[in-house]
Amino acid sequence: MKTEQFDVVVIGGGAAGLMCAITAGQRGKKVLLLEHAEKVGKKILISGGGRCNFTNLDVRPECFLSENQHFCKSALARYTQHDFIELVERHGIAWHEKTLGQLFCDDSARQIVAMLLAECQAGGVDVRVDCTVEEITHADSYRIQLAEQLIEAPTLVLATGGLSIPKMGATGFAHRIARQFDLAMTETRPALVPFTFEGEHLSMMQDLSGLSLDCIAQAGSAQFQEAMLFTHRGLSGPAILQISSSWREGQEIVLNMLPGVDAGERLLTSKRDQPRTMPATILSEYFPQRLAQVFAAQYLKPKAMAEQNDKALASLASTLNGWRLKPSGTEGYAKAEVTLGGIDTSELSSKTMEARRVPGLFVIGEAVDVTGWLGGYNFQWAWSSGWAAGMAV
Repeated sequence: MKTEQFDVVVIGGGAAGLMCAITAGQRGKKVLLLEHAEKVGKKILISGGGRCNFTNLDVRPECFLSENQHFCKSALARYTQHDFIELVERHGIAWHEKTLGQLFCDDSARQIVAMLLAECQAGGVDVRVDCTVEEITHADSYRIQLAEQLIEAPTLVLATGGLSIPKMGATGFAHRIARQFDLAMTETRPALVPFTFEGEHLSMMQDLSGLSLDCIAQAGSAQFQEAMLFTHRGLSGPAILQISSSWREGQEIVLNMLPGVDAGERLLTSKRDQPRTMPATILSEYFPQRLAQVFAAQYLKPKAMAEQNDKALASLASTLNGWRLKPSGTEGYAKAEVTLGGIDTSELSSKTMEARRVPGLFVIGEAVDVTGWLGGYNFQWAWSSGWAAGMAV
């Protein structure tokens, strides 16, 4: 069986793996990038509705979740969002800021993948797709067994991501190899994922499916003001996805559906100033009509505002400013944008991403216990951690 020699083998052709291969290749290393799917960058291609939310203008360590909040600081400081924007602009890719610092291609995510492949070519990176790694062993070097070929290299980089979106090819490969080399793992869970509900709440949400509104969503100490969306299974939308990363089973979430508005004061004022108006009409000034009708029917009598009990109005106001709900669960890895948790950061150098106890083994991107907020942060972690490893291999 033919054996090929490389300086670096990167397993995983996503954002982090491509960036690592580019960085190492352009430093003069002989790099092989292996991807098990039929093409590289599949999650890049579907991100941002096909326009790739490739980074965020406001990248800070506080925007990342990890058991070690300090771990991400080094890589993020040394390869910043501005460095990646400069690369994008150098390739003539037009971009725009959507909301909250989120940056998207004006045209297509395909431009980002084409850019990364062009940079790979410039660095002489050998990119191979449809490659299944059957076994990895390590003695003096890493031996990567493919179907009909053996690859050897002194350096191996795991960049195969987490468990999210298995239909895109996600597997637990990086976690399995990490365990093979006795690297500790933190708990892994779906993150940036919609909530599911049961019973009466689900029935109501199904009736409201498709409606979206601004809210402040809270789970534990996490709090975000963005849009929420009613779905046929429960709740989604940016605000919900954001707090899902901090939510735990059995915990309540709290939704303020009138941010900056004292609902109690508004309802009492309406009762005084618009006594003949029906509650649903009052609520429709703030909410989509279907939602206004549901809350009016659930909390108030089918009578004009003048005939509403102040206690009932207060109860409705409490819900509008702080709707307490207990999700039955989430839609799981199938709909999760990322995996929370992963390879324990205590096992890795924050500067190089190399395993402290396994020389020559690097882990980058989503496989590591670093998870960003929604809005381009996870891509920036991929670029930054990939660059850090590429500079060190």
